[in-house]
Amino acid sequence: MRNFPLVDPGKFGLRIAAAGGLVSMLSACSMGGLMGGGQATEQNLQNATASPAAIAAAQTSALPAIATECPPIKVRPGGEAMYYYGGGRVGDARSLQYQGVIEETSRNCVVSNGLITVQMGVVGRVLLGPAGDQKSVTAPIRFAVERNGQAVFSEKYSIPVELTPPAQSAEFVKVVDNVAIPYLGGEEITIWVGFDTRG
Repeated sequence: MRNFPLVDPGKFGLRIAAAGGLVSMLSACSMGGLMGGGQATEQNLQNATASPAAIAAAQTSALPAIATECPPIKVRPGGEAMYYYGGGRVGDARSLQYQGVIEETSRNCVVSNGLITVQMGVVGRVLLGPAGDQKSVTAPIRFAVERNGQAVFSEKYSIPVELTPPAQSAEFVKVVDNVAIPYLGGEEITIWVGFDTRG
Protein backbone atom coordinates (compact mmCIF):
# COMPACT_ATOMS: atom_id res chain seq x y z
CA MET A 1 0.00 0.00 0.00
CA ARG A 2 1.30 3.42 -0.90
CA ASN A 3 0.22 6.91 0.07
CA PHE A 4 0.93 9.68 -2.37
CA PRO A 5 2.23 13.14 -1.46
CA LEU A 6 0.45 16.43 -1.86
CA VAL A 7 1.04 18.58 -4.92
CA ASP A 8 0.78 22.36 -4.54
CA PRO A 9 -0.07 22.17 -0.81
CA GLY A 10 -0.40 25.92 -0.50
CA LYS A 11 -2.83 26.39 -3.35
CA PHE A 12 -6.01 25.43 -1.55
CA GLY A 13 -4.81 24.77 1.98
CA LEU A 14 -5.76 28.00 3.70
CA ARG A 15 -9.33 28.15 2.33
CA ILE A 16 -10.06 24.46 2.83
CA ALA A 17 -8.57 24.36 6.31
CA ALA A 18 -10.80 27.26 7.27
CA ALA A 19 -13.78 25.37 5.86
CA GLY A 20 -13.77 22.57 8.35
CA GLY A 21 -10.44 20.78 7.98
CA LEU A 22 -10.88 19.30 4.51
CA VAL A 23 -7.13 19.33 3.95
CA SER A 24 -6.48 17.21 7.04
CA MET A 25 -9.09 14.71 5.86
CA LEU A 26 -7.66 14.57 2.33
CA SER A 27 -3.96 15.00 3.00
CA ALA A 28 -2.43 11.88 1.46
CA CYS A 29 -2.51 12.81 -2.23
CA SER A 30 -2.56 15.67 -4.70
CA MET A 31 -5.11 18.48 -4.60
CA GLY A 32 -7.58 18.65 -7.44
CA GLY A 33 -8.19 20.83 -10.45
CA LEU A 34 -11.32 22.78 -11.31
CA MET A 35 -13.63 23.07 -14.32
CA GLY A 36 -12.69 20.00 -16.34
CA GLY A 37 -14.45 18.70 -19.41
CA GLY A 38 -15.29 15.10 -20.16
CA GLN A 39 -17.43 12.57 -21.99
CA ALA A 40 -19.63 11.59 -19.03
CA THR A 41 -23.35 11.33 -19.70
CA GLU A 42 -25.96 12.19 -17.11
CA GLN A 43 -27.65 8.81 -17.43
CA ASN A 44 -24.44 6.81 -16.99
CA LEU A 45 -23.56 8.71 -13.82
CA GLN A 46 -26.92 7.99 -12.16
CA ASN A 47 -26.79 5.32 -9.43
CA ALA A 48 -23.72 3.57 -10.82
CA THR A 49 -21.77 0.97 -8.85
CA ALA A 50 -18.76 -1.19 -9.56
CA SER A 51 -19.89 -4.71 -10.40
CA PRO A 52 -18.66 -7.56 -8.16
CA ALA A 53 -17.30 -9.27 -11.28
CA ALA A 54 -15.22 -6.22 -12.21
CA ILE A 55 -13.76 -5.97 -8.70
CA ALA A 56 -13.09 -9.71 -8.54
CA ALA A 57 -11.38 -9.67 -11.93
CA ALA A 58 -9.19 -6.74 -10.93
CA GLN A 59 -8.20 -8.34 -7.64
CA THR A 60 -7.50 -11.76 -9.16
CA SER A 61 -5.05 -10.48 -11.76
CA ALA A 62 -3.68 -7.58 -9.74
CA LEU A 63 0.00 -6.78 -9.74
CA PRO A 64 1.55 -4.39 -7.19
CA ALA A 65 0.14 -1.29 -8.88
CA ILE A 66 1.73 2.10 -8.35
CA ALA A 67 -0.43 5.09 -9.21
CA THR A 68 1.80 7.93 -10.31
CA GLU A 69 -0.95 10.41 -9.43
CA CYS A 70 -4.49 10.52 -8.16
CA PRO A 71 -7.19 10.55 -10.83
CA PRO A 72 -8.16 14.10 -11.75
CA ILE A 73 -11.19 15.62 -10.05
CA LYS A 74 -13.27 17.80 -12.35
CA VAL A 75 -16.38 19.91 -12.01
CA ARG A 76 -19.13 18.42 -14.19
CA PRO A 77 -20.00 20.76 -17.09
CA GLY A 78 -23.25 22.47 -16.17
CA GLY A 79 -22.78 21.65 -12.49
CA GLU A 80 -20.54 24.58 -11.56
CA ALA A 81 -23.39 26.58 -10.02
CA MET A 82 -27.07 26.45 -9.08
CA TYR A 83 -29.67 29.25 -9.11
CA TYR A 84 -33.08 29.53 -7.46
CA TYR A 85 -35.54 32.19 -8.61
CA GLY A 86 -38.80 33.27 -6.99
CA GLY A 87 -42.11 33.22 -8.82
CA GLY A 88 -40.73 31.17 -11.70
CA ARG A 89 -38.87 34.21 -13.06
CA VAL A 90 -35.86 32.24 -14.23
CA GLY A 91 -33.08 34.50 -15.43
CA ASP A 92 -34.48 37.66 -13.80
CA ALA A 93 -31.62 38.89 -11.61
CA ARG A 94 -33.98 40.84 -9.33
CA SER A 95 -35.95 37.64 -8.60
CA LEU A 96 -32.88 35.57 -7.69
CA GLN A 97 -33.37 34.17 -4.19
CA TYR A 98 -30.06 32.33 -3.87
CA GLN A 99 -27.25 30.76 -5.81
CA GLY A 100 -24.61 28.16 -5.05
CA VAL A 101 -21.08 27.94 -6.40
CA ILE A 102 -18.28 25.38 -6.12
CA GLU A 103 -15.06 26.98 -4.89
CA GLU A 104 -12.51 24.18 -4.39
CA THR A 105 -12.15 20.42 -4.93
CA SER A 106 -9.74 17.85 -3.56
CA ARG A 107 -9.03 14.12 -3.55
CA ASN A 108 -6.84 11.55 -1.81
CA CYS A 109 -5.79 8.16 -3.23
CA VAL A 110 -4.39 4.93 -1.83
CA VAL A 111 -3.58 1.91 -4.06
CA SER A 112 -3.62 -1.62 -2.61
CA ASN A 113 -4.65 -5.14 -3.68
CA GLY A 114 -5.94 -4.22 -7.11
CA LEU A 115 -8.02 -1.27 -5.91
CA ILE A 116 -7.55 2.48 -5.82
CA THR A 117 -9.42 3.88 -2.83
CA VAL A 118 -10.43 7.51 -3.19
CA GLN A 119 -11.61 10.21 -0.81
CA MET A 120 -13.26 13.16 -2.57
CA GLY A 121 -14.01 16.60 -1.20
CA VAL A 122 -15.65 19.83 -2.27
CA VAL A 123 -15.94 23.30 -0.78
CA GLY A 124 -18.78 25.52 -1.98
CA ARG A 125 -20.76 28.58 -1.03
CA VAL A 126 -24.42 29.59 -1.01
CA LEU A 127 -25.17 33.30 -1.51
CA LEU A 128 -28.50 35.08 -1.09
CA GLY A 129 -29.79 37.06 -4.05
CA PRO A 130 -31.80 40.31 -4.11
CA ALA A 131 -35.07 38.44 -3.40
CA GLY A 132 -33.61 35.97 -0.91
CA ASP A 133 -34.33 35.76 2.80
CA GLN A 134 -33.71 32.06 3.43
CA LYS A 135 -32.20 30.95 6.72
CA SER A 136 -31.41 27.46 5.44
CA VAL A 137 -30.71 26.08 1.96
CA THR A 138 -29.99 22.55 0.75
CA ALA A 139 -27.08 22.16 -1.66
CA PRO A 140 -27.52 19.07 -3.88
CA ILE A 141 -24.04 17.78 -4.75
CA ARG A 142 -23.30 14.71 -6.86
CA PHE A 143 -19.96 12.87 -6.84
CA ALA A 144 -19.28 10.33 -9.60
CA VAL A 145 -16.30 8.26 -10.74
CA GLU A 146 -15.65 6.96 -14.25
CA ARG A 147 -13.24 4.12 -15.07
CA ASN A 148 -12.31 3.72 -18.74
CA GLY A 149 -15.44 5.63 -19.75
CA GLN A 150 -17.82 3.62 -17.56
CA ALA A 151 -19.51 5.03 -14.45
CA VAL A 152 -18.54 2.91 -11.43
CA PHE A 153 -19.78 5.23 -8.67
CA SER A 154 -22.42 7.95 -8.51
CA GLU A 155 -24.09 9.39 -5.43
CA LYS A 156 -26.08 12.53 -4.74
CA TYR A 157 -25.81 14.25 -1.34
CA SER A 158 -28.18 16.86 0.12
CA ILE A 159 -26.03 19.23 2.18
CA PRO A 160 -27.80 21.60 4.61
CA VAL A 161 -26.38 25.12 4.60
CA GLU A 162 -27.35 27.51 7.41
CA LEU A 163 -27.51 31.25 6.63
CA THR A 164 -27.38 33.18 9.89
CA PRO A 165 -28.41 36.85 9.61
CA PRO A 166 -26.93 39.29 8.91
CA ALA A 167 -24.66 37.01 6.84
CA GLN A 168 -25.62 36.90 3.18
CA SER A 169 -23.59 33.78 2.38
CA ALA A 170 -22.32 30.60 3.99
CA GLU A 171 -19.73 27.99 3.06
CA PHE A 172 -20.28 24.23 2.97
CA VAL A 173 -17.94 21.23 2.86
CA LYS A 174 -18.62 17.66 1.79
CA VAL A 175 -16.17 14.74 1.94
CA VAL A 176 -16.91 11.26 0.59
CA ASP A 177 -14.72 8.51 2.03
CA ASN A 178 -13.48 5.12 0.87
CA VAL A 179 -14.74 4.77 -2.69
CA ALA A 180 -12.90 1.68 -3.98
CA ILE A 181 -12.35 1.33 -7.74
CA PRO A 182 -10.64 -1.63 -9.51
CA TYR A 183 -7.16 -0.51 -10.52
CA LEU A 184 -4.36 -2.48 -12.20
CA GLY A 185 -2.39 0.52 -13.40
CA GLY A 186 -2.93 2.54 -16.55
CA GLU A 187 -6.71 2.82 -16.39
CA GLU A 188 -8.30 6.18 -17.19
CA ILE A 189 -10.16 7.24 -14.07
CA THR A 190 -11.94 10.58 -13.62
CA ILE A 191 -13.73 11.94 -10.56
CA TRP A 192 -16.67 14.27 -11.21
CA VAL A 193 -18.43 16.64 -8.84
CA GLY A 194 -21.15 19.24 -9.37
CA PHE A 195 -24.54 20.56 -8.35
CA ASP A 196 -27.38 18.23 -9.35
CA THR A 197 -30.70 20.07 -9.06
CA ARG A 198 -32.79 17.42 -10.78
CA GLY A 199 -35.47 15.79 -8.64
